[in-house]
Amino acid sequence: MIAPAKHRFTIEEYHRMGETGVLRPNARVELLDGEIIDLSPIGPFHGGVTKYLIELFSVAAKGRWKLGVQDPVSLNENSEPQPDVALLRPAPDFYRRRHPTAEDVFLLIEVSDTTLELDRKEKLPLYGRAGVREVWIVNLNELTVEIYRDPHFDGYALRTVLRGGDQAAPAAFPDVGVDVGELLKR
Repeated sequence: MIAPAKHRFTIEEYHRMGETGVLRPNARVELLDGEIIDLSPIGPFHGGVTKYLIELFSVAAKGRWKLGVQDPVSLNENSEPQPDVALLRPAPDFYRRRHPTAEDVFLLIEVSDTTLELDRKEKLPLYGRAGVREVWIVNLNELTVEIYRDPHFDGYALRTVLRGGDQAAPAAFPDVGVDVGELLKR
C-alpha cells in the first residue's frame, strides 16, 4: 500500500490564495515547509514583550538595520514564516519589491508561548537550513531567552539560554544589550 502524500504549497500559490480570497485578509497564518499553519491569537504578555523589543531595537538601530515586525521572510520556495521581530540589512527600497531572505537577516526573534513547540521543532530547522545567522526564542513560559547561532542543516550548533539578570545581545551588534529580566517582567 502506498501512503498518501501531502500537497505542499509554494510561496507563489500561498500568495495567490491571499489575492483570491481563499485566505482571509486578516488570517493569522504562515507557510512552513509547504504547509499553511494557523497561528494563535497574540495575548497581552506576548504583545507587550514584542512591543518592548520593537522599542529597544528601533532606538538602537541608528541606520544599521531595518526592523521587521511580524513580516514575512522568504526562506525557500515553500517557507515564508513571519517572525515577531527581525533585524534586517538596510535596503534602499525598504523591501518593497520582495520579502527579505535569510541573507538579509541579522537576527530573527520568535516570542513564544503557545507556539513554543512549533518554533523549536519546525521553524528552527527551517531557519538553520536557510542559513539565518541568529535566532532568539523568547520563551514566555519559562521566562528565558534561547539564543541559537551557527546554523546548519538540522538547526543550530550553538544554543545559549539566558534568564533574568543576564544580558542578550545580537552577534552582529554586540553593543545592543537586552536586559532579560526587564524584557520578561510581568
